[in-house]
Amino acid sequence: MVDQARARRLAKRITQIVAAALEHEVKDPRLTMVTITDTRVTGDLREATVYYTVLGERVDAEPDSAGAAAALASATGVLRSLVGAGTGIRHTPSLAFVPDEVPDEARRMEELLARTRESDAEVARLAASARPAGDADPYRAPRERAEEE
Repeated sequence: MVDQARARRLAKRITQIVAAALEHEVKDPRLTMVTITDTRVTGDLREATVYYTVLGERVDAEPDSAGAAAALASATGVLRSLVGAGTGIRHTPSLAFVPDEVPDEARRMEELLARTRESDAEVARLAASARPAGDADPYRAPRERAEEE
């Protein structure tokens, strides 16, 4: 039977162990700007998918995603050993590192929202100086009753 609560606790612990190991244990300079964002563990606790993001050295610099992926692939064995020692479970899960797409998607959504705001401002600007094509009041007014009736 799958215990989802145990899998979530193990995933959280794996995230902490891998992040601490990247900061203190692994000495690869390509991993200095890697951040562990999330970990998912299968129900049988045999496989763990670790999601990470890579930041650039400066705000305007492109991150070295390929170098970070290669460094994580080479450090997988060491990280798995540290996870096994840190968790104390019978079978240490295998680790798979996957780049996290959330920051890229968030950036894309922000760009779409900015374009939408610009488009809305343009429509509001055009609507402010617009005039009706026909009469100002296109609806027919009710007929006045004659006073003779």
